[in-house]
Amino acid sequence: MAATTSTGLFIPARTGSGSFAPVNVFPRVATKRRRHITPQAGHALEILGHAIEYLTDEFVHEGGSLSAHDARIQAVQLLMALNRQVYFECPEVPSFAERCRSLLGFRDSKDIVSHPRAQA
Repeated sequence: MAATTSTGLFIPARTGSGSFAPVNVFPRVATKRRRHITPQAGHALEILGHAIEYLTDEFVHEGGSLSAHDARIQAVQLLMALNRQVYFECPEVPSFAERCRSLLGFRDSKDIVSHPRAQA
């Protein structure tokens, strides 16, 4: 399995032939919208967060040097990528404006201008 780091770099994963190949698990999402986190996703995020915290604390207390080839750093990057994957799989919460448009029966902002009630 492969994933991306928080900087968008790839984490290598072994292919069937035993060699490493960078693979992007999911596309980068540039949204600042809230998400509806299910209890299962919340539990997974909590466990992943504790694992990330434990590994980074252990690394800092041992005084390790930052190296891209350090297995512990790669493990933390993989856990962080999985954490993001679980989070981004949760559905986005509609914004207040989207909820209002939905309540009024508008599908998008173009409908507001063309809607018969808006003409009156």
